[in-house]
Amino acid sequence: MNFPKELKYTKDHEWIRVEDGNIAYVGVTDFAQSELGDIVYVDVDTIDEELNQHDVFGTVEAVKTTSDLFMPVSGKVLEMNEAISEDGGDDPTLINSDPYGEGWIIKIEMTKPEELNDLLDAEAYKALVS
Repeated sequence: MNFPKELKYTKDHEWIRVEDGNIAYVGVTDFAQSELGDIVYVDVDTIDEELNQHDVFGTVEAVKTTSDLFMPVSGKVLEMNEAISEDGGDDPTLINSDPYGEGWIIKIEMTKPEELNDLLDAEAYKALVS
């Protein structure tokens, strides 16, 4: 199981990678995708919306179950990854094959970056799921 040290993690199994300034990418962890199984659909209907930390920003559907996706920090949802979108590349299996890279789900503009301090680092997340 992979736990990149440069990411922050939630107890709900989302990760966040901060890029330029307040821009960040969000996805589900390697652990989460392995528990879900083959992902067949991702729904994000919150584009251009400002959401609070822990708000649901979408859902991910696997063969056996559907799970809500939660915002790791407050922010505005800027875009969904076109490669996994039904309107784009339509390849949600990227979340299974590359959860921390090509399988990112949304790009956000953080409005409260200080909330990153409330998240888990790689070691704490690894301990949570072990």
